[in-house]
Amino acid sequence: MQIQLGFLRFTHWLDVRRIYLEGIATGHATFETEVPDWPKWDSEHLPHSRLIATVDGSVGGWAALSPVSRRAAYAGVAEVSVYVAAEYRGRGIGKALLQELISEAEQNGMWTLQASIFPENETSIALHRSCGFREVGRREKIAQLNGVWRDTVLLERRSK
Repeated sequence: MQIQLGFLRFTHWLDVRRIYLEGIATGHATFETEVPDWPKWDSEHLPHSRLIATVDGSVGGWAALSPVSRRAAYAGVAEVSVYVAAEYRGRGIGKALLQELISEAEQNGMWTLQASIFPENETSIALHRSCGFREVGRREKIAQLNGVWRDTVLLERRSK
């Protein structure tokens, strides 16, 4: 299996959407319950640091950054999203995407990356830790998903 990384473009949207829906279906990837349309997704993510991973020509995962705030003081702080297609999980795609996302973010002036992960998503927490993220806290009952209050673990990675 050969993983190739590239820039996420509109032409990848159907695959990105499918993979995002798979993440939503797990109940442990996001508070979102529906995938937005492309214009909304596009407007909510930074124009740089958008990646896809292909495996033998098929999109197997994606990663992107969202601003944590529109305030100028936080211009270098972003939230990480990494999603891997169910059929490719556990094969190193998430790590390849996250490592490249970190590199792209730093090249684009980002100084802090953060991830808010459900504590049940132990694989994602371990992935982020393996790429230099540290746990900074647990946000108890931060929001509801399908009427159930959920906690998140907040992790961050600072540029050197």
